[in-house]
Amino acid sequence: MKVNAQSVNFVADGKLMEFIQRRMDKLELFYDKVISSDVYLKVENTSAKENKIVEIKLLVPRDQLIVKKQCKSFEEAVDSACSSLERKLVKKKEKLRAKA
Repeated sequence: MKVNAQSVNFVADGKLMEFIQRRMDKLELFYDKVISSDVYLKVENTSAKENKIVEIKLLVPRDQLIVKKQCKSFEEAVDSACSSLERKLVKKKEKLRAKA
């Protein structure tokens, strides 16, 4: 799957980008018609520990799924967002099966 990752106001290292690519590739196990995805990584300037924000836009035929998560680390936020997307994709697949 094509993953476009953008980091806002910082430079993401290769290990983080590799982790994001691996985690996003797992989404194709749940729904194989995923076109592409955009991942936005942001750091919020607050004193709170949970200042890492990950927003994922997933393009599927005739729809777009968007998930936004805020956690202590980018890895945790990406993992949480992908889990939410997995649930959404399973729901979408079940709805398509019900129509067919």
